[in-house]
Amino acid sequence: MNPNRLAQQMDFIAEIDKLKQVVRESWLIDASRKETDAEHSWHITLMVILLREYANEPDIDIMKVLKMLLIHDIVEIDAGDTFIYDQDQAKDQNDREIKAADRLFGLLPPDQGEEFHLLWQEYEAMSTPEAKFARAIDSFQPLLLAYLNEGCSWRIHNISKSEVISLKKHIPEGSKALWNHTLTLLNQAVEKGFLKE
Repeated sequence: MNPNRLAQQMDFIAEIDKLKQVVRESWLIDASRKETDAEHSWHITLMVILLREYANEPDIDIMKVLKMLLIHDIVEIDAGDTFIYDQDQAKDQNDREIKAADRLFGLLPPDQGEEFHLLWQEYEAMSTPEAKFARAIDSFQPLLLAYLNEGCSWRIHNISKSEVISLKKHIPEGSKALWNHTLTLLNQAVEKGFLKE
């Protein structure tokens, strides 16, 4: 056992505990409060296990998808959560997140830091079937929460169906089935008054 390696891993483990404190703009289904990044990460990884049959590519590496989803939001410890519908905040999102990835993954031993960095970059670039399915699940989850809490964040921010579609249009690249379900939910949300046309 390399004590320096273990110390680096322990430092990283302690640092990522901060993900429990990063509050997202997505509200829980009961609309009692907003979810944290750690809760979001748990939810989407379980969703991958349950919904893997809906990936466009039947032979994707699910362990790789799970790793991507467990690490992709770690950068928000430094960069903060960028609300998808806030275009002003999104202007420097990429720069903030790259700087955060460098620092946070740099805490790890070099081999693990490189692995996490490459997985994070692959996820961001949507360059593989695994990354596309991971992004589809990550994008679908807050939309599902919004539908189930009767459009809490949509109503607060006066979001329209066309805005949601515009920002979620990459979902079919990872899962055509989830995209079809997304469109059904959005149409129902408009009909029920949770989302404006």
